[in-house]
Order: sequence, then C-alpha cells, then structure tokens
Amino acid sequence: MINAISLKDIASAIGAQLHLAEGDSENSLIHSISTLAKAGDGQISFLANSKYRSQLASTSAQAVIIGADEQAHCLRTALVMPNPYVGFAKVAQLLDTTPASAHDISPRAVIDPTAVLGTNVKVGANAVIERGVKLGANVEIGAGCFVGQDSIIGANTKLWANVTIYHRVTLGQDCLVQANTVIGSDGFGYANEKGKWIKIPQLGRVIVGDRVEIGASTTIDRGALDDTILHDGVIIDNQCQIAHNVVIGENTAIAGCTVVAGSTTIGRNCSIAGLVGINGHIDICDGVFITGMSMITKSITVAGVYSSGMPAVPNKDWRKNMVALKNIDNLNQRIKTLEKLQTK
Repeated sequence: MINAISLKDIASAIGAQLHLAEGDSENSLIHSISTLAKAGDGQISFLANSKYRSQLASTSAQAVIIGADEQAHCLRTALVMPNPYVGFAKVAQLLDTTPASAHDISPRAVIDPTAVLGTNVKVGANAVIERGVKLGANVEIGAGCFVGQDSIIGANTKLWANVTIYHRVTLGQDCLVQANTVIGSDGFGYANEKGKWIKIPQLGRVIVGDRVEIGASTTIDRGALDDTILHDGVIIDNQCQIAHNVVIGENTAIAGCTVVAGSTTIGRNCSIAGLVGINGHIDICDGVFITGMSMITKSITVAGVYSSGMPAVPNKDWRKNMVALKNIDNLNQRIKTLEKLQTK
C-alpha cells in the first residue's frame, strides 16, 4: 500500500522550509520519489549535485528538495534545507514501501520451546529458532533463517531471508541484516603440525550494537577467544569479510567486497571504500577515509585520506609504465652514481 503525505507534513518531518509554487498547496499529497528528469505530479525529487542543475528548470516534479543556493533556479515547490541528500533519505523513509520480511509466525517455522519471543515477533516459513534464543519486541525473522543456540536479537531488528546467526551471537536493537549473510561462523584459526592443519575451535562471540546494518552475503566471523565487535551505527555493504576478533568503531562505513583480516581494530567515523584489503593485527584510528582498492598493511595513527589503488589507464600507457617500473632500480643506481661523482 502506497503512503501519501502532504507537503506540509514532509517539510516538518525533514526540517525544511516550504516555498510553494503558484497554484500549489501545503496540503498537496506526495506519494513517491523520483529523479528530476522523470518525476511528475505527486512525486518529489531532490538536487544534491550542482551538475544536475540544468534539470531543475525543466523538472515536472511536484516538489524538489534543494539547498538555499539553488532556490533561484527552482520553478517548482521547493523544500529548502542545508543538506538536500539527507532530506531525500528522510523522505525515502517516510514513503518506504519495503514489505516486512515475515508476517506473523509461520506454522512452518521451527521454534524451540525454550526460546523467548517478545511482543509482535514475526518468523517466516522454514526459519529455525534454536534453544535459549531471545528475540526482542517487533523482531522480524525472514524465511529460511537460522538463529543458533543462546543468541539474542534486540527489539525492532529485521533479518531478511536465509540469514544465518550462529550460537551465542548478540544483535542489538534496530539492526537490519540483508539476505544470505552469515554472522558468527568460525574464524580462520589453525595451527600447523608437521604439514598438517590442526583446527583451533573459535570460542568467542560476535557482538553487534544498535542501529547496525549489514549487507547481503557478508560474513562476520566469531572471535577465537575474545569477541568480534561491531559498535553502534556501523554500516557494512554486500559481500564483505570481517574476520575473527575484529573491532569496528561507532558509525564506521565499509563498502562492498572489502576484507578485514583478524584482530584488527578500526576506529569511529571511518569510511572504507570497496575492494579494500586490511591486514590483520593492526589499528586504524578514528576519522580515516580509505579509497577503493587500497591495501592497508600497517597501522594508521593519523586521521585523513589514504590510498594505494592504481586507477585504470589505456593498456598502451599501462605497458609503457610497467616497463619504466621494471627499470626503476637501474635508474636509481645510475642517479646514486651521478650523485657520488658530483660530490668528488
């Protein structure tokens, strides 16, 4: 069912100033969001990047969320606020049509009688809730999920289909876990005895704070002895690997396909782009931004932007650069020789 919200209520909800176009009303209803190029009556759009300013004059959107500096270019009803992209995010929440991951408790769910379910819990078909599990109020467990022994899931947390939560895992309140993610699997712990691998049982837990969101097909390993910990507000994209005993600070964001090796600590308010590899047993301080495809091999102790990935270039240029790279040692030796001659 599609919600419809008045412009007045939207402006109040997102903290924007409403400037009505001629003939429009504060009670006009908005039912959905679209781009500037495609929006029409009853739809709201936004401008967060000045390169799309040309579309502002021609858009047919009922209303547009903009910054104060764009108001002179807007011919439609405007909702003016300091950060239009945040406004877009809040309106998207208001108009969200995403369904529940489960409805009621399916008769095909398997729930151990010792499990404790809070009020209004929903469990989908073929989900398994094992012994000693505690589910808070309004928790949604999607179809085919597995929640292992003695795990705790906080109020209002939502698991999409086929999520696997191993034993003794704790998820906080208001979390979202996308489909096929695994939380609490064994970390990669082995000892080598004369060429044979001896498995080290992983005895720690995974502790996830409140308001954490984890993307699809991501894996978060349990600790070997101590716990793997994701603090409040962490967001992790799809297909990431978080190894055993990793600790991630509040409000840090990690983009897709990034890998964090074991026993690494990442600080608060960090942003880690996609395809980043982070070595084990290192510390990354608060406020670090790591660009895509970087390889982090040592601790980072000063906040800032760090990069090591090489952008793509035409193959012809890349081949020339690789030839030059192979000759760097020889060139370096020649420079040292010349420097010695100059000092004589």
